[in-house]
Amino acid sequence: MQFHQDGFRPGDPRVALPAPDVVDGQGPLPDEVDVLVVGAGPAGLTLAAQLSAFADVTTRVVEQKPDPMTRGQADGVAVRTMEVFDALGFAGPVLEEAYWVNETTFWRPDPEDPTRIVRHRRIEDTPEGLSRFPHVILNQARVHDHLLDVMRRSPRRLEVDQATRVVDVRVPDDPDARVEVVLEHLDGDPDAAEGSDGGERTTVRARYVVGCDGARSSVREAIGRRLRGDSANHAWGVMDVLVDTDFPDVRRKAAVQSADAGSLLVIPREGGHLVRLYVELDELAEGERVANRDVTVEHLVAAARRILSPHTLEVHEVAWWSVYEIGQRLTDRFDDVPEALVDQRDPRVFIAGDACHTHSPKAGQGMNVSIRDAFNLGWKLAAVLQGRSGPQLLRTYSEERQAVAAELIAFDRDFAAAFAAPAAAAAARERTSRDGTGEHGPGRDGAGEDFQAMFVRKGRYTAGVETHYAPSLVTAGDPHQQLAAGFVVGTRLHSAPVVRLADARPMHLGDVLVADGRWRLLAFGDAADPGDPTSALHGLCHFLADDPASPLRRHTPAGADPDAVLDLRAVLQQPHDALEPTALHPVLRPRVGTHGLVDHEKVFCPSPTNDVFDLRRVSRSGAMVLVRPDHHVAHILPLTAHAELSAFLSQILLPT
Repeated sequence: MQFHQDGFRPGDPRVALPAPDVVDGQGPLPDEVDVLVVGAGPAGLTLAAQLSAFADVTTRVVEQKPDPMTRGQADGVAVRTMEVFDALGFAGPVLEEAYWVNETTFWRPDPEDPTRIVRHRRIEDTPEGLSRFPHVILNQARVHDHLLDVMRRSPRRLEVDQATRVVDVRVPDDPDARVEVVLEHLDGDPDAAEGSDGGERTTVRARYVVGCDGARSSVREAIGRRLRGDSANHAWGVMDVLVDTDFPDVRRKAAVQSADAGSLLVIPREGGHLVRLYVELDELAEGERVANRDVTVEHLVAAARRILSPHTLEVHEVAWWSVYEIGQRLTDRFDDVPEALVDQRDPRVFIAGDACHTHSPKAGQGMNVSIRDAFNLGWKLAAVLQGRSGPQLLRTYSEERQAVAAELIAFDRDFAAAFAAPAAAAAARERTSRDGTGEHGPGRDGAGEDFQAMFVRKGRYTAGVETHYAPSLVTAGDPHQQLAAGFVVGTRLHSAPVVRLADARPMHLGDVLVADGRWRLLAFGDAADPGDPTSALHGLCHFLADDPASPLRRHTPAGADPDAVLDLRAVLQQPHDALEPTALHPVLRPRVGTHGLVDHEKVFCPSPTNDVFDLRRVSRSGAMVLVRPDHHVAHILPLTAHAELSAFLSQILLPT
């Protein structure tokens, strides 16, 4: 991170100076805000953390519960989510505290004695090179803590308004009018019926409202959206426990399928002792709800013991437990615009996370996908509110994220069914294969895919790196994809190691992708000397600095730093010790901040052990890789395609 840009300031550089209108904390709820976030779960807090970085955007978060979460619920943090946490500034503390998922093991009935389980296979949980971060486990409450810390350190000094319930959301017909939200400040039970045991009511007028308020979302109901889907009639229990056991993989992620006692998922937790167990319960009858079963934690412990047989399991403490039923449900749109008007109206109310998609927790996607919903929306709201983009940009949120959620629902249905399916057939096939009398195929009882095979095949998906946005206002087609085959247009930028020219620091390209709302233009240089005026890279720099059509000149506000909207970075082919930074074009050494100091951190060279040009298959003739503020690759162009670059960005960014 960079600091002292506007003068020396002692203390923690992560604590921003407060916005001019923030004197002593955030104060009571104002009558008007730019964004009202409803719900302080992973989606709501991620959105708030992003928006809190913008001093001129007034954001407030309301939450029905009286206190912040302290335990339970989601715990898996996928590698893509770790990249988001890094952009928000707290990947380091998470890595230090979390459990790292290095291996996943699979247990099945012993082919010789199906009453016993045996380890069938172990695999590397996350393929090497998929991300610079590992897959980790950290309980949701601690994730919330880190997001809250980001909010408190921000210019807005943002906090959550707890014990505040949404009573009504009114979206006026006038597109320029603010959305009116009636709020009730709760004095008692947050789950009480509306109007009972409540306190004072206030009305907040917001330019935008985002419902991150869970599967029973009041915001979703107010805009007429419905969660639609089916229950799979499967009931599961989950518990975080301190145990003594002779099960050898209690500190590895383990999927256990017994012959006839059900299935179990073992998720080691942070701290070296705590473990989470997902326990399969009996199937529900048609129309039956798991709440009617009267399941106790003793039932869960007994079921876990049966599945783990012949291994022992002694539970010393239960930190948290719950039961749930699996269902996959999805809304048709993630905003308030009717389908017939999507090309005519800009949205003003949005939903994210469980408010628009629900599914089973065993693939570890709930918190992760919710966070990425918010990460997609946050930069778009900021761009519109700060006048950098027109409101039509907000139409792309539902377009992109609803498609992602639909893929998730389909995946989760197959994943949950495969994990819960009986393991007897798999054991029989394994026994047949060992006897040499048949083939060990991928099916289970002739239907569906074997869970182990699915787990391996879908590894990139569960890691969160398979999201591929279709061409849209903010994502181009791929006519020049061959120039940088390893940076696929529409997917998140796959980081790679580099060396920073100015100080020879080994780092990753992804380290520059902070959540500050800026677009990034990565200019991969051609083979010529980058200081040579005839090189393609130098020609691009000259265009960006001096041509009236340059996006730097066209979209950067007067008085702002040259990189305030479009952050240009160069990746050169030459080794760092063969170049002098002062020989490069001045646009790669811009003057920024109050004192007009040179930014020395814009240029990178290949790692001597892993050349980014080879690793990501970037053409030696050079290429431009344009990256959205949420890290997805928006466009790939030749270094000489100056007009194409300007035309694409002009669709998204407003002229100053």
